[in-house]
Amino acid sequence: MLRFRHVLEQHDLGGLMLDAVNVHLEAKGIKIQTGTIVDATIIHAPSSTKNASGERDPEMHQTRKGNQWYFGLKAHIGVDSKEGTVHTVVTSAASVADCHMLPDLLHGEERKVWGDGGYQGQTEAIREIAPKAQDMTCKRTKFKNYVDELQKKKNRSKSRVRAR
Repeated sequence: MLRFRHVLEQHDLGGLMLDAVNVHLEAKGIKIQTGTIVDATIIHAPSSTKNASGERDPEMHQTRKGNQWYFGLKAHIGVDSKEGTVHTVVTSAASVADCHMLPDLLHGEERKVWGDGGYQGQTEAIREIAPKAQDMTCKRTKFKNYVDELQKKKNRSKSRVRAR
């Protein structure tokens, strides 16, 4: 799998493949532009050094999710909120925060950007890339002295949209 990824990166085929898919979708009348749902997932890689070079892959890093540690990389994905089709995929080391990759996931024509708590506080980054977009990312609900119940309900409804 890693060899395939290196061939894609070496010849810059990932972008060309997504462009071909977008041309095909537009020919069928599916236009990607209304809104984008962004999220990231960890792609686990073996941390073993029992390979030909005797070393770990230098592009892989470790990160913690909850109380569990993972070694590998992250796939950051942008999905059209109406059609459910993937329009952008970017990979990074697992240790890179989700919010740093947000500008690479937007195409600029969005009206709404949906995301989980990993993308909160990125309103300015969203405005720079997509000036007409509304920030629909989940906001913080727990504070030192209280829990914001109204924001909790808003986050729940945003999560329902992302879960579709």
